[in-house]
Amino acid sequence: MQASSSRNQPQQRAFWLRQLHQWHWISSAICLVAMLVFAITGFTLNHAAQIEAHPVVSQKEAQLPADLLKALQKARDDEANAVPPQVSAWLNSEMGIRDPGQAPEWSPEEVYVAMPRPGGDAWLRVSLEDGHAEYELTDRGWISFLNDLHKGRNTGAVWNWLIDIFALACLIFSITGLLLLKMHAANRRSTWPLVAGGLVIPLLCILLFIH
Repeated sequence: MQASSSRNQPQQRAFWLRQLHQWHWISSAICLVAMLVFAITGFTLNHAAQIEAHPVVSQKEAQLPADLLKALQKARDDEANAVPPQVSAWLNSEMGIRDPGQAPEWSPEEVYVAMPRPGGDAWLRVSLEDGHAEYELTDRGWISFLNDLHKGRNTGAVWNWLIDIFALACLIFSITGLLLLKMHAANRRSTWPLVAGGLVIPLLCILLFIH
């Protein structure tokens, strides 16, 4: 029995090595690009004060047709939670404004829609008296855009789900990497000192330099 058990041990080890290597490389492939982007944006966020942003502001104005103005006034009276679809379609075709998505703020004189986005900001204002529409877009550049993706700021539900999936892939990558280190540690004496250093150095920084 002991001989049989000792023969099975190398087979079990080989099986788990294959499994860990497979999960490790698959998870690394899934999260590779995301890890690179998050590492780069971690640097840009850490040095945000030194990296100057140069916002570009663009403005547009247009006149809402009478029938659409009536539809907007009716939506105000009904206290609607969205801009009427036909008004949204006109804004898209005439002013290049995609579906605002955000709930509008109604007042007796106007409707105002805030449209925050990654790397910038935008707002729309339409007068409910004469249908005059104003739109302003602020673009803070690609670095700001990537930083906001890193933080999940104004990115919507789909991107937030994607971040969760990448986080899970990174977790699998890290755990399988740790298990592979454990299985190879006997032949690599520096394994555990390096792992311990990866824990102790950040912990010391927190205890000594962050107050």
